[in-house]
Amino acid sequence: MWFWFALGSAVFAALTSILAKIGIEGVNSNLATAIRTVVVVVMAWGMVFLTNTQGGIRTISQKSWIFLILSGLATGASWLCYYKALQIGEASKVVPIDKLSVVITLVLAFVFLHEEFTAKSLIGCILIGAGTLVMVL
Repeated sequence: MWFWFALGSAVFAALTSILAKIGIEGVNSNLATAIRTVVVVVMAWGMVFLTNTQGGIRTISQKSWIFLILSGLATGASWLCYYKALQIGEASKVVPIDKLSVVITLVLAFVFLHEEFTAKSLIGCILIGAGTLVMVL
């Protein structure tokens, strides 16, 4: 099941890039990010209440709170950078560079989460990096 959610994420991320590039024209990138964030917040809390999981907020550990907040800060910084890059650059060049996050995530997962870094992972990272360079040059 995770595969279908991951594929959905990729499709919606692609739509996000195209819709954002069209919508950001003539709008300050920080303002655009704030508008997008409000929509995401409303949608996320809507899902929490729709699935009746709001009671779980009381059981979140302090460690989870800290890392969820740090993740939120990283997401905010990512979105601010992404929207600014998208506003001043071409989507066909900005998006591939943004997707280098796959390579960075694999390296960070190896270093901090001690996940296995296989020959397949290494080859994938090299191909993604090379593909990004080809698309951007």
